[in-house]
Amino acid sequence: MQLPYECQIGLRYLRAGRRSGRNSFISFMSLVSIAGVGLGVAALIVVLSIMNGFQRDVGARMVAVLSHIEIYDARGILNDWQATARDAARNPAVQAAAPFVELPGMLLQEGEMKPALLRGILPEQETRVADFMQGKNAAALAALKPGAFQIVLGAELAKALHVKTGDNVVLAIPSQQASLSSAMPQTRRFTVAGTFDVGHFEFDSGMAFVHLADAEQVLHVDAPIGLRLRIADANQAPQVARELKFSLNGNYLVRDWTQRNATWFAAVQSQKHMMFIILTLIVAVAAFNVVAMLVMSVTDKRADIAILRTLGASPPSIMKIFVVQGLLSGLLGVLAGTVFGVLVAWNLPGIASGIEHVLGVQILDKNIYFITSVPSQLLWSDVGGVVGVAVLLSFLSTLYPSWWATRTNPAEALRYE
Repeated sequence: MQLPYECQIGLRYLRAGRRSGRNSFISFMSLVSIAGVGLGVAALIVVLSIMNGFQRDVGARMVAVLSHIEIYDARGILNDWQATARDAARNPAVQAAAPFVELPGMLLQEGEMKPALLRGILPEQETRVADFMQGKNAAALAALKPGAFQIVLGAELAKALHVKTGDNVVLAIPSQQASLSSAMPQTRRFTVAGTFDVGHFEFDSGMAFVHLADAEQVLHVDAPIGLRLRIADANQAPQVARELKFSLNGNYLVRDWTQRNATWFAAVQSQKHMMFIILTLIVAVAAFNVVAMLVMSVTDKRADIAILRTLGASPPSIMKIFVVQGLLSGLLGVLAGTVFGVLVAWNLPGIASGIEHVLGVQILDKNIYFITSVPSQLLWSDVGGVVGVAVLLSFLSTLYPSWWATRTNPAEALRYE
């Protein structure tokens, strides 16, 4: 199928300067415009992939420790958690349940003092709801025995306290009988039974596990305070939590894992949106190169435009010629940037690891970012959005120069030819 003459001329203008050796500066500007759009598109794809990977990896580590769904009794404790677990299991999405007790406190050992969130668990039940209960972690938590007052510390927390398996630590929590005049904390000595490592610094440095019976004794209660549920798909936790809130018999508070970390997820989404806007401006700046290239091309082709007009070409046809020329430059940049960005996003962890090895630095500090390796998750929906925005900006950048080409006066343009 033969292309319309506007497309043929626009394509010829795009490549004629490089092929014939004339108008080298216009050809250079064309290359700059293609490279600018390509780099902007590649940067957008890579950055959005990093944001997606960061959210995925940190979220997975959160879900490994946190409950998909937590159920609390409004009265304070679950006197019959087994019955509540049976009621919750009627929902087909619920796979397992485990009781727990949580209490914030301070851990002390030979002058070192660190805050920690202690969770009392039944090890045999916890393995059914916690993803991190595998390998060494599962073996350490399985060692917890009722009445032995043993504790399993996060690896970073144990390192900060300078303790190892078999050492003793002292737990200090606010006294249940404390008054304004006497606020001495309640203390209890625990033996370190092991450590766990989930790869999330916040949990590894500030969380510890004890047996449920020991936690209840420390808190002076005779039942767990909540129930942790595991569901088939963690992403469906908000929907399942709403269903349970209406289906459970009793006055229960139901909370899913996204609510517990709502601020973090909102911050990540906000950062992703802002990065998209900022990097889109880079693509927009690159599109101005297309404007400059077309303006110079129109100036250089004034005689050609005049001849086409005298042969009967209409102003819309003249406009289409330069729209095709500019849009092809943008499309070439978008195509090159998409290919480059996708390849980098797919291989980013290896690239980042190589950079760290060569430069001897660590790109991500786990104390700040919770993870130590650069993550990446390429979503084709993001790629499609980036390509769409880049093509639109490239098209818009062709409109004014193309319209200006239609204002050429044939007689004046050919006067000195």
